[in-house]
Amino acid sequence: MRPVGVYGSSGGARIYRIPLDVFPDMVGYAHLVYRNDLVALVDVGSGFGVSNEHLEAGLAIVREEYGEKAAWADLTHVLITHGHIDHYGGIRYVREQCKALIGVHELDQPMLTHYEERLSLSTQRLRAFLHLAGLEADQVEEIMDLYLINKHLFSSTDVDFTYEAVGMEIGPLRLLHMPGHCPGEVVILVDDVLLSGDHVLETISPHQTPEHLALNMGLGNYLDSLHRLLPYADDIHLTLGGHEGPITDLKARIRGIQKLHHERLNHMLSLLGKPMMIVEIAREIFPDVQGYHELLALEEAGAHVEYLEQRGFLQVENLEETNGQYPEPMLYRRDEGAVLPLQIPGLAADCPEDMKQTGDPLNV
Repeated sequence: MRPVGVYGSSGGARIYRIPLDVFPDMVGYAHLVYRNDLVALVDVGSGFGVSNEHLEAGLAIVREEYGEKAAWADLTHVLITHGHIDHYGGIRYVREQCKALIGVHELDQPMLTHYEERLSLSTQRLRAFLHLAGLEADQVEEIMDLYLINKHLFSSTDVDFTYEAVGMEIGPLRLLHMPGHCPGEVVILVDDVLLSGDHVLETISPHQTPEHLALNMGLGNYLDSLHRLLPYADDIHLTLGGHEGPITDLKARIRGIQKLHHERLNHMLSLLGKPMMIVEIAREIFPDVQGYHELLALEEAGAHVEYLEQRGFLQVENLEETNGQYPEPMLYRRDEGAVLPLQIPGLAADCPEDMKQTGDPLNV
């Protein structure tokens, strides 16, 4: 097992970073926060494979090597940063072990409490999106099979409270709603340390999905949330995400992600001088992806196309040919009458050239 990280805040909080193999090819982190009388476990892993074992082992290390009270009975709260299964999938196991209060944001509560309904609706919407993106029927079913792998291993569970209902504060912890990557994504301020979930990561640009698939997702919401986080950056000395390493310069990382999306949007505009389907755009931008990453590439491309279309930069070339039938593959072309240049919220014109994205944007 990878080592448990230990961090402190300006207000005396102790934060233990527990590594988990949430999937065979993905490492995530749960964070155990001690602040005054609060003992909060932030995220719980996927519940798949060895994820629960790693969580148990991490708690044991915190007890035995650091002398903390880290038995299940010592937890006061379990806080979920957002409704993606690598962060909440272990919640049923955790609930069986302890009586801590479990919280999630209102907009992600249905993913935990009405999981089967949410899965059915998201499956319908995704299938329609894939047809709209231009995949053939057999390709759609191949992608859907990949999407549904392991999805039926989780089932609904109760939560004890939602974040808006308690004023976005839990004892000394302050929560900020940052929709985009997920409808109910929150980041958690522990004095001058930020637990960022998947909103900001060290090198990976968090995956984007069209809002067409779920309200309060989409690139527009994500970029707005990034912009709203910027004013906090000067007072945050350390950011701990749900994946990858710590971030010591949050402002620079936010600028880097903004710049990545700005460049990608402009790249798409340069491609769309001719009519293209989303599947064609995805293959131009992410030419070497396979398997589940093909779905992520389609969603990422779709989120950027949606952003451009919503803001008048694109037009549907074959609208008359579809005869109003939906979902029919759409051909998008750059609207030559659109007002340029394209700009995104909060990205300074003098953003340094070296603030570039270096990670694979399709991993999270």
